[in-house]
Amino acid sequence: MPPKIARLAGLGAFGACAGLLLLYAGLVFLMIPRMRGGIDTTNAWVAFISLGGLIAGLIIAHVAIGKQLLRLAQGGKHPL
Repeated sequence: MPPKIARLAGLGAFGACAGLLLLYAGLVFLMIPRMRGGIDTTNAWVAFISLGGLIAGLIIAHVAIGKQLLRLAQGGKHPL
């Protein structure tokens, strides 16, 4: 892979991390229990924790791939 493309792909992986955090924040905002009805507090916490675990796993994977791509772009040895 050419270094320019590897660098852009690595930075894109880190940008995806920011997008995932924004997605999680938006979903948490939408799932906050309201007085007029909707999801109750217990189910909201279950949803926060389960979505948090999923998003955390995706972010960890994107960070690992982004680091490898940036190392490859700097002329380092292929990580795999």
